[in-house]
Amino acid sequence: MTQHRTALITGSAAAVALVLAACGGTETPEQDVDVTRNAEATEVTLTFTSNAILGGKNEAEAQWYEDYVIPEFVAQQAEKGVDVTVTFEPNGVDDEQYKTKLALDLQSEGGADVIAMDGIWVGEFAEAGYIAPLTEVAGDDVDDWEGWEQMSEAVQQAAAFDDERYGIPMGADGRVLYFNKTLFEQAGLPTDWEPTSWEEILEAARALKEAGVAIPIQLNAGTAMGEATTMQGLLPLLAGTGTQVWEDGMWMGDTEGLRDALELYRTIYVEEGLGDPILQQEAAGRDTSFSEFAAGNVGILLESDYLWRSVVNPDAGTAPMADRDAVVGYARIPAREPGAGVEGQDFVSMSGGAARVLNPNTEFPQQAWELLAFIHSQEAFENRVASSPIITPRDDVNEVVLEDNPMLSYVATEVLPITLYRPGLAEYPEVSLALQEATAQVVGGMPVEEAAAAYQSALEGIVGADSVSTD
Repeated sequence: MTQHRTALITGSAAAVALVLAACGGTETPEQDVDVTRNAEATEVTLTFTSNAILGGKNEAEAQWYEDYVIPEFVAQQAEKGVDVTVTFEPNGVDDEQYKTKLALDLQSEGGADVIAMDGIWVGEFAEAGYIAPLTEVAGDDVDDWEGWEQMSEAVQQAAAFDDERYGIPMGADGRVLYFNKTLFEQAGLPTDWEPTSWEEILEAARALKEAGVAIPIQLNAGTAMGEATTMQGLLPLLAGTGTQVWEDGMWMGDTEGLRDALELYRTIYVEEGLGDPILQQEAAGRDTSFSEFAAGNVGILLESDYLWRSVVNPDAGTAPMADRDAVVGYARIPAREPGAGVEGQDFVSMSGGAARVLNPNTEFPQQAWELLAFIHSQEAFENRVASSPIITPRDDVNEVVLEDNPMLSYVATEVLPITLYRPGLAEYPEVSLALQEATAQVVGGMPVEEAAAAYQSALEGIVGADSVSTD
């Protein structure tokens, strides 16, 4: 899954904003879709698209479409007496370019029948009226699909907006606390560590510092880290205070939860020297933090399962650890204190992910839904991840493909049911940048109250004062 950049909207991102704004307003326009259109057709043509291409970006995904999805779906339809022609429309471009293409296609009532998109775009496209809830495109039978029972309510939110299912999640991930067991032993800490509060995290970091560990804790901060600061830093902390950045139609401003989260940054980086504040300012700071963790110089690191799969993976990682399975521990992220998290949770997490949606303009809504459901079926997912296990949105698939991977299984069973998602709204990238700037200010020495007030001011400039809550 690709992390989002959080620069102010420029270039192709501006084009997306203009296209999406063209419909006007924030009310979701009504879609007029005949869900039974061509339902009995025996000759059908379908297209689907993703930002994947043979010989380029996300090649394995594109190869799977050509080698498995198309021939298998065509064969299944043939057994029903339906002659279906399925075409995959590849792309291999920057995410913002792909987003612009989708917006322009849908604005002109064109585009593929089944569309893959980043889950964070779903709300934005829904508000623009470019996509519609699945039941409005393909009918109420969508709600009877067997796959929903294999996906927790939390996971389904990756493809939902305003409590409506707009698509099906393509994958899943989660954030946890990683820790180095060897360093923990040196500091007299338990290697089966699972903190239940922020204070317990601080206590462990203090013990690591006392034991001479170079960087007791790495909590992403600042603008150089980009979206990693927001997703692997501030948002999980906010969730641990019972706060979400967007809720009930309002954006979170200068709240007690924000100040508590920023205070934790101040404790770590300014008051107690438990982290490296300079690292947060480096252009390649996140990669440096990975290298330092792999080298045994970081005691605790908040990251997604990407670290386990793709960074410290002993076989193909960018910073491989030959002893990963023995040395690297992982634990859920605790709320500020037990019960203080969103929905009264003791532990919290954040997730990203992509989704596939139906084009409301499809000529074959029933068959397009069948294709979408097939791509997300148990057999299709098992085929997709057979050679490279990853967390899928389906519990039945995870039970099989993650059986020999305790860490990914842990995320699938312990983290995904309690996870949260970023709001899929057009303003989010700018809001995220403002949050990153707040952490940078605190790590740089600004008092928490001033940084929170500055964020409030920046937020009002982005979304308007009437859309900001300080409750």
